[in-house]
Amino acid sequence: MKFDLPNKDRKDSQGICFLGKIKFSEFVARQIGEMEGIILEAETGDFLGTHQGFWFYTIGQRQGLRLSGGPWYVVEKDVKYNVVFVSRNYFSFDKRRRLFRVGSLRWLSGLPPGESGQLQCKVRHGPGFYNCSVAIEPDQDSSEDVAIVHLSADDQGLAAGQFAAFYQGKTCIGSGVILESWDDQGFPVCERALELARIEDKSKLGKPVKIEVKPETCTTEMVQNDGAELHEGLINSQVCVKS
Repeated sequence: MKFDLPNKDRKDSQGICFLGKIKFSEFVARQIGEMEGIILEAETGDFLGTHQGFWFYTIGQRQGLRLSGGPWYVVEKDVKYNVVFVSRNYFSFDKRRRLFRVGSLRWLSGLPPGESGQLQCKVRHGPGFYNCSVAIEPDQDSSEDVAIVHLSADDQGLAAGQFAAFYQGKTCIGSGVILESWDDQGFPVCERALELARIEDKSKLGKPVKIEVKPETCTTEMVQNDGAELHEGLINSQVCVKS
């Protein structure tokens, strides 16, 4: 409204606007197809159910798993064997990360930000930002630079392939694609789960295991790490402890 842009009265898009009136899963099914795979619990290797292709799922996804005893979250994927690993411990504090690399950088000014000045980073949709520091380094595997990003607080769902957008104040100055996080090279998947994922004849697994819901208690506390807090909108966090 402030700048009287032509699209000021247009409704915000809540999905991928160019798809039209079609669900994202239906679009992916048409373009890529479906192939049945298995869902395993990351910590135990228990066979929990089946899915129609790992490409339908993203790290941190909760909806669409249709598993009992949840909530369950996608924590890893084996693209070679079409296996999705899930866990109910996705939000435990030892799974959080704050250091990652970003490639495919695009700066609106054409130049990366200087070392001085505070930046903010957004790694997913939502109202909150992290304060962050950004160091630009040459990528040994390509001719393009990469950004080493250090957040002011740990983030729960960093995953390769996500976009990271950078701001100075309220102005977006650029973005890039997350390559990997270094605090923890992926969610720990037990050896049994990895072995079951490699089995060619998945029918040998038998029927899926039904998991009961664990009771939980929730408390609200301030997320604070080394004196650093999340930027606006993400300061308080509800912590649920499974008994």
